[in-house]
Amino acid sequence: MKSRRMFWRIVDEIETSIVNGEYAPGSRLPPERELAEKFDVSRPTIREAIIALEVREKIEVKTGSGVYVLHSAATSDPMSKVNAFELTQARALVEGEIAALAAKTITAQELIELKKTLTMMENSSYVEEADEMFHQIIAGATRNSALINSFQNLWALRTSSQDIIVDYNSVCSKDNQKTLDEHTAIYEALMAGEASLARQAMHSHFNRLINVLFDTVEAQALEEVRRKNSEKRDLYSINNLVNRTAE
Repeated sequence: MKSRRMFWRIVDEIETSIVNGEYAPGSRLPPERELAEKFDVSRPTIREAIIALEVREKIEVKTGSGVYVLHSAATSDPMSKVNAFELTQARALVEGEIAALAAKTITAQELIELKKTLTMMENSSYVEEADEMFHQIIAGATRNSALINSFQNLWALRTSSQDIIVDYNSVCSKDNQKTLDEHTAIYEALMAGEASLARQAMHSHFNRLINVLFDTVEAQALEEVRRKNSEKRDLYSINNLVNRTAE
């Protein structure tokens, strides 16, 4: 798994260098050999990183000339930089503390409402709505406006960023039973009034989500890289070239 992910580290570092101005728009990236030495990786790893950057429209590969930074690569909306991984980590931190506080402040009626969301999920009815209601009830139970606003802002980002919506949809439809089990563990900790257990249960919930999310998104990205690589392989294939010139 580590070797499969290595080129993404290179992608992230080159993107950061572009944003920081080390590689200005219109400039040419160093040769493959220099990049391999700089990042202490193999040249094939650099090639995969270049393909991924091209797919992300950060660079343009000009045959016989080099790899150039696109002018649009260095400009971006700060909000668009937030990805599903960062959002999930932020939610884990914020909602972990929300759960810990709610364990001491949640009412009997709120526990009843929370139990209803578990029943909804158990019956596989309105799962997404049940998920939102579950987390919303817990946030409201804190009686802390700042925490409630923090939860609402994070949830709004989850439902307004197209990239995050796509990433979440790719995993949230899977393992509904595991989600239900995790929600049940959180509910039981809240019902018992155990702040530490509630925090731990919430962290466990998000920890699984971020790992499943990473595996899913990585698989999709790698498939896109393979597709792009296959197109290039066909383009530069000697056999294909011979066949075209023979026609």
